[in-house]
Order: sequence, then C-alpha cells, then structure tokens
Amino acid sequence: MQGLHLIAELHDCACAPPLLADAGALEALCRTVCSVPGLTPVGAVFHQFGTAAAPAGATGAVILAESHLAVHTWPELRAVTLDLYVCNFSQDNSAAARAAFAHLEAAFAPARSVRREIPRG
Repeated sequence: MQGLHLIAELHDCACAPPLLADAGALEALCRTVCSVPGLTPVGAVFHQFGTAAAPAGATGAVILAESHLAVHTWPELRAVTLDLYVCNFSQDNSAAARAAFAHLEAAFAPARSVRREIPRG
C-alpha cells in the first residue's frame, strides 16, 4: 500500500480555453501526461458539463495500472483541481507521478497553485 498522493488547486489558469471547457481536450492532455513519464493508462471516463454552445467545465479520471488521476475544471473561475495517486508496490512510481503532475500544472499555467504531497502507506 506504499504510494504517493499529489493534489493541487490551480487558480487563474492562463491555458487555452478548451483545456478548461472541453472534456475531449482535457482527456487528451491527461492521457498524454500520464503516458510520457511511464505511467500506464488502462481506462478513462470524462464528462462534459453544459452544452457544446455553452460549455461549463469538465471532470474526468484516468485509471492507471499504478492507480489514478482525477481532474475537475471550472472555466468560469479559470480553476482546476488535480488528484494523482500512484502506488509503489513493485517499483517506485514517485518520479513518474511528479513528472506527470508538473506537465499538467505547466499545461494549465496557473498564476497561483496550492500543492500537497502525501506519502501513503
């Protein structure tokens, strides 16, 4: 049950508007940032709020062989919450989790962020 849990609240994000308002763009970003450092996506569910003409944010989760990534957006506030947990059962996935988290934060380009790192187990 050893692992690392990374959570953050991102405020005043200066990213491209689709990352905050479009579930498809959000899912593509999340899958990419997980795969690049070596995490293994095994499934995903993303939900679009609002309508195509008036999007109201998105929420989603990427299920990883190593655990999960959850993301929630509020375009009207230019805000995002992130939750990435990796277990370290057969190997230490902490560096990959930190790399994915850094890529996510860079993509959203927040003016301010509140981050927490929680060792698990």
